[in-house]
Amino acid sequence: MDELRTIAVPAEAAGQRLDHFVATQLEGVSRSRVQMLLDQGDVLVNNAHVKASLKLRGGEQIVITGEPRPAPLKATAEDIPLDVIFEDAHLAVINKPAGMMVHAGAGQSEDARSQGTLVNALLFRFKKLSATGGDLRPGIVHRLDKDTSGLIIVAKKDAAHAALGEMFANRHISKTYIALVQGWVEREKGTITAALSRDPMRRTRMTTHPAENARSAISHYEVMHRYSNRFGKFTLVHVRIETGRTHQIRVHMASLGHPVVGDTLYGASGQLTDQIAAQAATSKSARRNSQPERLRLSRNFLHAAKLEFTHPVTGKLLKLEAPLPQELEAFLAQLEETPTPIKVAKKVNRGLVRLN
Repeated sequence: MDELRTIAVPAEAAGQRLDHFVATQLEGVSRSRVQMLLDQGDVLVNNAHVKASLKLRGGEQIVITGEPRPAPLKATAEDIPLDVIFEDAHLAVINKPAGMMVHAGAGQSEDARSQGTLVNALLFRFKKLSATGGDLRPGIVHRLDKDTSGLIIVAKKDAAHAALGEMFANRHISKTYIALVQGWVEREKGTITAALSRDPMRRTRMTTHPAENARSAISHYEVMHRYSNRFGKFTLVHVRIETGRTHQIRVHMASLGHPVVGDTLYGASGQLTDQIAAQAATSKSARRNSQPERLRLSRNFLHAAKLEFTHPVTGKLLKLEAPLPQELEAFLAQLEETPTPIKVAKKVNRGLVRLN
């Protein structure tokens, strides 16, 4: 609809609602978009502005004078519980649960894009946040993926936002994650420096394949614990990232052949099968009588466990930690059923797993 459109209403359309009829005449335009045009005053019937519910009589002339213009996205407050790890007048640090988006996306529907995000919860809790990120992302300095839990910094004031942004850019904020990956990582520790870019074939993915627009990415990992049991082999690692690229840890660990458990986007299994029982169930009778046990994780096993940085206003050194969520602790407990430990791990600081 790049130009003026005129539609003559045929006699057989008599009795139809205006918005229903117009939607059938405009290819690829939904009724909600037609309603938007009507609200904008861009639909005239016999040179008059009318309501969407107008019943046509046949013979009218409809003129469409513009394009549907969605209202600007603006996050609204929503009463959602928050786990606040640190807070002062300038910033806050939140322990975000898995399954929660940090902020809404512009490509989503009106309902989906405005509800259930961290920003919605922040606006309800703090009322006012830094405006640097705009109406859709107030207070947001950096991101965590939807299915990643853990610590995220939020700016309350513009000055703090600007200072934190500079600190992230200059790599003055230390971020450490805990991840469980499939298989046994070969080295006890290492550094991955593969640059990342958007996968040209699957736009929802990132890739380490060479590309002109690839951005540098640096991840340092260290093995915390190894598991070997009837569900396979797994390695618990902590990963400190110098850069904060989209999906960085997920892509880097997958590039080693060890995707994060639960991360099917980058090659992890959708479910873990009891391999011993599966091998034993070779006969028809065995298959009828029992099915191998399966483990499923409805999220990625990736948790932002630790943040360390100098407060941009007070100059105080902040060392903040968040324990593994209950669902990840429970998943590890299932893997411990028949462990073959290579390194012994212990739990300290409200469940945070660390090396001895």
